[in-house]
Amino acid sequence: MVPQLPEELLPKIQVYLDLLDRWNKTHALTSLAATDRMEELILDSSALFPFVSRLPAGTRVVDFGSGMGIPAVPIALFRPDLDIRAMDKAKKKMAFLRQVVMELALPNLTVLEGRAEDLPPQEAGAGTAKAAGSPTLLATWWSRHGQKGAPLWALKGPSAESEPIPEGWTCTLHPYRLPTRGFRQILELHKP
Repeated sequence: MVPQLPEELLPKIQVYLDLLDRWNKTHALTSLAATDRMEELILDSSALFPFVSRLPAGTRVVDFGSGMGIPAVPIALFRPDLDIRAMDKAKKKMAFLRQVVMELALPNLTVLEGRAEDLPPQEAGAGTAKAAGSPTLLATWWSRHGQKGAPLWALKGPSAESEPIPEGWTCTLHPYRLPTRGFRQILELHKP
């Protein structure tokens, strides 16, 4: 599967990428070249769209280690009827994300600055993460913030199957492919 980005999202995605480019010049938010950001940040995030499209309206989704809002921003744009919570401890990235929320008018995206283990439990119906840690670490965070049986989808590289899964948790791998970056996997964890 190659992720697809709905065409109607492109104008707001471009605003996001332009804002990231401006902030990155001053605040060094990412080392990714501007030419790689659409694929590595946005298209990669859109691999989650088939999963979040099945969530009922109003579902709370926590994005762990959201950083610059990836995948929280693309998901909030794709599903404005979901309650997205972007969680990260990096102050300058959270400041950027607050600006994104204002400029893109995303009332469904809440910025939660702090460590996942310190923030109040979110009782989320789904979780997401990109490059935010091992399955064991994600399971620890998800135990605190997710509802029983709720899925957490983590965007991972090709070696996801070699990462140990915490005892008692169920895991499914969903392969996909990016145009130039190649094979990737979504690690789906379910809280016991």
